[in-house]
Amino acid sequence: MWITVKKDADLSDVKASLTELGVWTQSLQQEGGPGRSLAILPHSAAVSSERILKIPGIDQLFAAESRMPKVDAQSGQILQEENWTLGQAPILMAGPCGVESEQQIHQAAELVANAGATFLRGGAFKPRSSPYSFCGFGQEALVWLREAADSHDLKVVTELLSEQNVDQVAKYTDLIQIGSRNMQNFALLKAAGQTGVPVLLKRGMAATVEDWMLSGEHLLAAGSRHVVFCERGIQSYDQPFRNLLDLSAVALLKHVHKQLVIVDPSHGAGRKDLILPLSKAALAVGADGLLVEAHPNPGQARSDGPQALQEEDLNRLGTLFEQSEKRAPTLCLKD
Repeated sequence: MWITVKKDADLSDVKASLTELGVWTQSLQQEGGPGRSLAILPHSAAVSSERILKIPGIDQLFAAESRMPKVDAQSGQILQEENWTLGQAPILMAGPCGVESEQQIHQAAELVANAGATFLRGGAFKPRSSPYSFCGFGQEALVWLREAADSHDLKVVTELLSEQNVDQVAKYTDLIQIGSRNMQNFALLKAAGQTGVPVLLKRGMAATVEDWMLSGEHLLAAGSRHVVFCERGIQSYDQPFRNLLDLSAVALLKHVHKQLVIVDPSHGAGRKDLILPLSKAALAVGADGLLVEAHPNPGQARSDGPQALQEEDLNRLGTLFEQSEKRAPTLCLKD
């Protein structure tokens, strides 16, 4: 947004009046003379246009056309599905990195349900850095995942990797996940959006918040019912961590843009010992839920074993959520 100032007004007085309201500005230099326009900076307080225009000396207020009108339109909305809701109280999503067998995913579902989670997560199709690593069992794993979730009254979130599998994934899942590597795979975003199924959009490892939100716009423009943003850490230069969990971005999306945001502390640090404190921090800044990796036997996991929670750790994490009458958790930061 920017403001034009009347020619006879004292620019310093106008800027001072705006600052008193918490509106911070920067002068825009105009060709051929001193700047008589002020750009409103992003970290300014939310002040109504009517209040700004009442300040003596202000001529007009302009707002640039939004690049993401559909994301803006879901601002402040909750996601209300037939048997689950997101946005009223934080929820827990948990499960193994990959669906490794029918027995394993049923064991994982039991752990997840006992911890009070709402969603069972698990990869049927796995993107791996090495082509020789475990890449999932595909369609067969989707069936196992759905059956395990249904048998424990859980919902399913799983990753979509290819346009070729979009119908299969949409059939078996309640929330389609787009992983960080595919955040700007626009053909895949279009295919996922066309299903109409809500999408969990993970942030790319080097993506700006604007890049991330514009990818959400692609999904909504294609027909997605709702986009939920997932912060999973951005690339870091520091060796002790797998990634750098950007909780500033979570606060920005939640409190400024009013979007639904899930935090993945498992990938955020890549360390099991940091998941609980990072989870507390994520909920404290306003996250609508957590997405964590959990495994019946992390030592035998075929992917991401070091960051997967076992039963005791997962139950401890579950104490952050108190079950309400509607089975939707409410935030409780006490151990």
